[in-house]
Amino acid sequence: MNRRLPLAALLIALVAAPASASAAAKTAPAGQASTVEQGVAAFLQNEMQERQIPGLQIAVIQHGKVVLARNFGLASLQYGVPVIDSSLFSINSATKAFTGVAVMQLVQQGKVELDAPISRYLPDLPQAWQAVTVAQLLNHTSGLPDVLNQATGKLVGPQPDDNDAAWKAVQALPMDFQPGQRYRYNQTNYVLLAQLIERQSGLAFVEFIRRGQFDPAGMPDSGFGDAKDVVRNKATSYYLAGKDYRNVIEDFPVFMRAGAGINSNTGELAKWLIALQSGRLLEAASVTRLWQLSTLNDGKPAPWALGWPAIRRDAHRAVAGIGGARSAFYVYPNDDLAIIILTNLAGGQPEQLIDTVAGFYLPALRQELGGSHALYLLRQAIGKGGFDKMDQQLASIRQQHALPAPDENDLNAWGYRLLRRQQASDAIAVFKLAVRLYPGSANGHDSLAEAGEAAGDTALAVTHYRRSVELDPGNQHAIARLKALAPN
Repeated sequence: MNRRLPLAALLIALVAAPASASAAAKTAPAGQASTVEQGVAAFLQNEMQERQIPGLQIAVIQHGKVVLARNFGLASLQYGVPVIDSSLFSINSATKAFTGVAVMQLVQQGKVELDAPISRYLPDLPQAWQAVTVAQLLNHTSGLPDVLNQATGKLVGPQPDDNDAAWKAVQALPMDFQPGQRYRYNQTNYVLLAQLIERQSGLAFVEFIRRGQFDPAGMPDSGFGDAKDVVRNKATSYYLAGKDYRNVIEDFPVFMRAGAGINSNTGELAKWLIALQSGRLLEAASVTRLWQLSTLNDGKPAPWALGWPAIRRDAHRAVAGIGGARSAFYVYPNDDLAIIILTNLAGGQPEQLIDTVAGFYLPALRQELGGSHALYLLRQAIGKGGFDKMDQQLASIRQQHALPAPDENDLNAWGYRLLRRQQASDAIAVFKLAVRLYPGSANGHDSLAEAGEAAGDTALAVTHYRRSVELDPGNQHAIARLKALAPN
């Protein structure tokens, strides 16, 4: 008989499984450094309980050295196995960052040009695909049709488990848009990049990554694999179905592994980032080009660099690897800082935690981008005093700590976590705060309306669906709900 593991089991597990520290954390200087480590640990443990994350690893790299490495919680809920230094986590689409490095290695070797059309290297492609450049594949501005149906998570074509059939089917589809016209995340891009790497290097993609990155960086335990492979020390991946945990059945087809499929841990990923920034994987000029922000044909900014999502802002810019809403790393090139957080919960979204952790090491960043830290302190205050006085509590926190307002997306995510836990009235309080802070957000009003529906408050739902449609006349979800709730 299969037993589903509910939230109560996680809370017991997190208390029973203390965080372990690596030598880097144990030998950190006393005083301020230890205070920082304690603050980071308290923040992460709070977020793990809030987000219901079973297991987590973190590493912080500052000035080329690992200054913090910690493990929290459980790698396996079924067997009560704690997360340890050697635990491996799926990094999912953060694998694309390795593919970006691999392409730049071929550029350095004179075997690839970023602005060259892919047809120079892979001539047997559909005519409409041939003008797409290597850089446009890396930054998702190619306009190619996607081999993966993003709605279903299955391959396109009549046989969703047949790789060859899917590849044939996607080549018969029309272009989504002209190359460079706009951005659209797309797995076809990285299927082609794997073929490019194999053609120009003479090695299988996985072997080229091993020889060019894993081996020189010192990553003997990192590798590729999914649920069909036996991976030693692999942390089990989970997702939440209501209040219950379910196993994620990871499927990373071999022909798509330039886009996803690496299993690693924070210790080895830290070695990789240090090797990358110290010139052991790429020359400094190549790293600069790798992380250079991309633009569209009209000169407007695109969201990605070359294989790396770009966190665009005037100060404390970052480039990232983000995968499966469960693993992430940020590099802050101008601040000589990098942070890696790996979890085993799909939907844990550790990328939402990284700026807050960075704020413990960069006070200026916290003052400018500390909305997530403000939200963390607000949740602590609510734990003591409830949701009734959120505005006053937040105002006090922002004044005392000189912090900006919480980000709208962070508030939205918190509200939906409360809804998932069937705390509709608390979710309403959070969404109301969000629309007070961001009154012009159609999405915020839509979220508040959904919470109103969940609580049985039709009047509240109708009011805010209407406001959402006023702000965004194209909001089909709100239009459909208004027809159902207020047909007249």
